[in-house]
Amino acid sequence: MLSIFRKLMKNDRGATAIEYTLIASLISVAAIVAMNKVGGKLTNVLTNVSNAMT
Repeated sequence: MLSIFRKLMKNDRGATAIEYTLIASLISVAAIVAMNKVGGKLTNVLTNVSNAMT
């Protein structure tokens, strides 16, 4: 049982996968926030253009 625990402690492949998952999650959250901000501004611009055309 102790040898299995030692093997698990030496194995860092799982930790690397978790790190990559965390990085991808942070990038996804940053992209969503940026798209929401740009989307809101784009909506305002398109509304102004639409109002100017009518």
